[in-house]
Amino acid sequence: MEISPELVLRAYRVGLFPMVETRYGQQLYWLDPEQRGIIPLERFHLPRRLARTVRSGRFEVTWDQDLAGVVRGCATPAPGREDTWINREIEGLFIALHELGAAHSVECRLEGRLVGGLYGVALGGAFFGESMFSFVRDASKVALVHLVARLIAGGFQLLDTQFVTAHLAQFGAVEIPRQEYKRRLALALAAKAQWDVAPSAVANVVAALMRRNLGAV
Repeated sequence: MEISPELVLRAYRVGLFPMVETRYGQQLYWLDPEQRGIIPLERFHLPRRLARTVRSGRFEVTWDQDLAGVVRGCATPAPGREDTWINREIEGLFIALHELGAAHSVECRLEGRLVGGLYGVALGGAFFGESMFSFVRDASKVALVHLVARLIAGGFQLLDTQFVTAHLAQFGAVEIPRQEYKRRLALALAAKAQWDVAPSAVANVVAALMRRNLGAV
């Protein structure tokens, strides 16, 4: 059965997400884990050192300017991540979803070069985070901070991380049971949210996150 972008969106709406076993795997699987990772937006934690990096303005942060580049970055092997689950089919699907206005990216550049970022899918008031990468220390983390700020500014209710890793736990990621996830998902899908918000609104939320977490005092 051919996997279309429309099918992927239908899957997200019922709590499924696509994955393959390796970069060179041919079989796409639908996952619906018993425990689902989320970052509660109202409890997002911004570590002090990272707040200083965000405040420094070291990275130029943009959104939706190079989703294909971000997906390629996420698929690129790195120390400790010699293989990924993003194959050519996954790449093509998310580029197509971006063209439909459903998939979005946050990019971090250093001296004009793409060095980090993340991508995912927005539906209603839910954002389904797919993957992130960093070629320079903190680039993906800065992208995450700006993603959270954009979601808060746009009125999103749910940030789905699929799983919880030690990397995500430092930002407040938690696991919730499948049934609870789907309850929250239904509420978020019914909500109205806006991805395209003014840069000033995002900047204001970033500043508020730094104040709230005592990362910039």
